[in-house]
Amino acid sequence: MSQKLVLYFTAASRALYRWSGGRLELAASFGADDEGLEGMRAFLKGRKGALVTVLADIAGEDFHEDQIPYLRGSDRETVVQRRLAQRYRDTRLSTAVPLGASGGERRGERLLLASFTNTQQFTPWLDAIAEAGTRLSGVYSVPLLAPALAARLGGRGGRAFLITPNSTGLRQCYIDEGKLRFARLERSTDLSPEALAMFVRSETARLAQYLATLRTLPRDGPPVQVIVVAPDGQRAAFEQALVSDARLAYHTVELGEAARKAGIKRLDPGATCEQLYLQLAITRPPREQFARVEDRRAFFLWKLHRGILAAGAAGLAACVLYTGTLWLDILGTRDQVAAQKREAQSATREYQRITSTFPVTQTSSDNLKAAVVEFRAIAARTASPEDALRHLAKVLEQFPQVELEALTWSVDVPKEGAATAKPAAEAPAPQQPGAAASNLAQVLEISGRVEATQRSDYRAITQQVQRFAAALTAGGAYRTVRTQLPFDVTPDATLSGDIGETAERGEAPRFTIVIARRIQP
Repeated sequence: MSQKLVLYFTAASRALYRWSGGRLELAASFGADDEGLEGMRAFLKGRKGALVTVLADIAGEDFHEDQIPYLRGSDRETVVQRRLAQRYRDTRLSTAVPLGASGGERRGERLLLASFTNTQQFTPWLDAIAEAGTRLSGVYSVPLLAPALAARLGGRGGRAFLITPNSTGLRQCYIDEGKLRFARLERSTDLSPEALAMFVRSETARLAQYLATLRTLPRDGPPVQVIVVAPDGQRAAFEQALVSDARLAYHTVELGEAARKAGIKRLDPGATCEQLYLQLAITRPPREQFARVEDRRAFFLWKLHRGILAAGAAGLAACVLYTGTLWLDILGTRDQVAAQKREAQSATREYQRITSTFPVTQTSSDNLKAAVVEFRAIAARTASPEDALRHLAKVLEQFPQVELEALTWSVDVPKEGAATAKPAAEAPAPQQPGAAASNLAQVLEISGRVEATQRSDYRAITQQVQRFAAALTAGGAYRTVRTQLPFDVTPDATLSGDIGETAERGEAPRFTIVIARRIQP
């Protein structure tokens, strides 16, 4: 992983910090002259690829509010660069901080243009960073980091002043709704806690009066929150001197507490408030910074390279995860195959055990299987008389005057015939050799008498037998093969039958009905 360095740039010195173990350590200090520049060149030699962040804490900063039309994309960037070029002679270190939409009839965007009054003092140091092969991640100033620090110290909304005694002097930043509006650095000498607190009070009042004159800070309204970071152990002195009034509401935070809120694990003894800004510059750098795209090209390429590696690693992880899922599926399938093999082996052993008890035959297993199949086919085509007898019983319940004398059930090919005058008590002719198996049917021959009717009423007896035959074939399941009535009463035939014989014996006339139902193959 690339080493991270932070160059703290002040008017009097240059301090280089190294990010290690989640905290900043002072690596080297250099003077602001040529000798210090050569010292930094020597320090950066052999550290090719390191990431360098520059944090400037100098008095010469310029802030100017401007307004541009509401644009997006490359058009906005072009207009912003044109406004920076109009405002500053050297735009190598300049930026535009968005302040939000502007009111009025025409929709626009408010910007805070910021730069250094003397950018030439940065040029040799930035060139040395580029020549050493290190990557410049950005050039920031302490005011650009002030909104992030104020948010961590409790100033998340509204208007607020952030006051921090740094090693370079008293840093004052004005923040409105989380956006930087103005900042200045007031030089201060070594002062006692009481004198420093009074100095903070007087300079804050002067700053509020100056911003009210510029109409940046409204004269009327709620008190402006003033967040003051005091050195450790001096909070009581600051709170005694900083008394809130109708315009300014002071809130004092000791450096140790502010360091914990800023994310500093351990603060070195004798450290001042610039450590808060250095921590945020390395952990929470803002989007806006001063360096040009050309100066940060190596950093952009490094980020692109890391993005490609991260995407490749994510793709590799997804592939590994998918491969693991497939491997688990394969293992599960193998277990299922093994279980199926064990079941097949068990079934084979059971089959062998059962077949070993079969009697010894002079045929093969295939012939036995064929015989079993044929037997099942024959059994499926074999009919039983239960259904036919059940059907006859239901019909007889409707004709109580019919008395059965003989009932013959068989499976045969029905022999078609018409009603005849002669009784036919014989059973149907047996199936002729070569008859189609598909013509097999259940044949039911019913012989009986009609009681409870006058024996001389030939037509009534005949109609009763015909209704009985029609009831037997109702529904279409059975069909009539042959019907022999007691006597023929048709106009074209001669009256015949056994009426004479039955009359002499006092018996009712007999009839014969043959019905059939096809056996489905």
